[in-house]
Amino acid sequence: MSTAALFEPITVRDLNLSNRIVIAPMCQYSAEEGCMSDWHLIHLGKLALSGAALLTIEATAVVPEGRITYADLGLWNEQTYTAMGLVLESIRRWTDIPIGIQLSHAGRKASTEVPWKGGRQFAPTDGLGWPTFAPSPLPYADGQSEPRALDRDGLSRVRQGFVSAAVRAVKLGIDLIQIHAAHGYLLHQFLSPLSNHRTDEYGGSLANRMRFPLEVFDAVREAVPGKVPVSVRLSATDWVAGGWDIEQSQEFAVKLQDRGCDALHVTSGGLHPAQRIAARPGYQVPFARSVKQAVTIPVVAVGLITGFDQAEAIISTGDADMIALARTILYDPNWPWHAAAHLGGRVKVPPQYMRSQPSRHRDLFATDLNGASNPSKRP
Repeated sequence: MSTAALFEPITVRDLNLSNRIVIAPMCQYSAEEGCMSDWHLIHLGKLALSGAALLTIEATAVVPEGRITYADLGLWNEQTYTAMGLVLESIRRWTDIPIGIQLSHAGRKASTEVPWKGGRQFAPTDGLGWPTFAPSPLPYADGQSEPRALDRDGLSRVRQGFVSAAVRAVKLGIDLIQIHAAHGYLLHQFLSPLSNHRTDEYGGSLANRMRFPLEVFDAVREAVPGKVPVSVRLSATDWVAGGWDIEQSQEFAVKLQDRGCDALHVTSGGLHPAQRIAARPGYQVPFARSVKQAVTIPVVAVGLITGFDQAEAIISTGDADMIALARTILYDPNWPWHAAAHLGGRVKVPPQYMRSQPSRHRDLFATDLNGASNPSKRP
């Protein structure tokens, strides 16, 4: 077996992953009334054959008003549940890759146009818009509609939305639940003092600003079976002075770990339009390293990770336990194959693709990691 750190297995709670490559959740803005479409079958099916260890379904709204756009994926009712089930059933006929899902609420960043049509926010009175909700009545950007501050009934509805979506995901056989507390969406809005100006027990001090995201985590953790991992994606910094930062992220990470969080996916930004991000290859890896120093659970690094040696170095030096790919794997859906060839690793591929193995890499492919030749079909 390979000695490459990137291709060593890892276990997250009871979930065994064959390597350290995670496919990050990537919004496709191609759902219909929250329901998966044929696009999701094509998109997820392609990535499911990539050789990565975990495929994560895009940000999935837990209530309709929690969508970023009108074309966002959801898991809030029987229709969205059934549509997702049909897509997953087709994918699982041909691969047993573990599949996770990111559960989300967009908060004040909801009610927008899809990105390739400009991404502007619609007013609540617009035919494609709706009222937005947030910790405080502060719009994301000048000129946008003022969100409604969540009252106690609203907080309860959101919390229950996360729980109900998580329960539906488990019924669908999803292997890992990820709670989205990053990129300026609702739970991140509670964490940051730039967006949370509440004067009740959910605002002010760090403990108060963490309260609602931790309540959501606790409720989801309690609602799903103990064997199912629950992870959190967090933005380590707002990239704005006076905002959420790495020190607060470390404290939040410790609180999550104490409550039974199984992994942390560390990204950054998205909370405020004044952010100034110094983007460069691996620019977020130091944040993952800092969070990893505060906890013992697995930490996932993401952000302009494109090179094979770069990814190997992140894992082998202990900066993170896993790396997540987004745009990189859209551009090259077989990136894990090529990384394995470069580093001397081994990846699982469908038997239909075995004959594509280059002659100079005779030990690269397996239909399972023990070399069996039967198609993998999930029971």
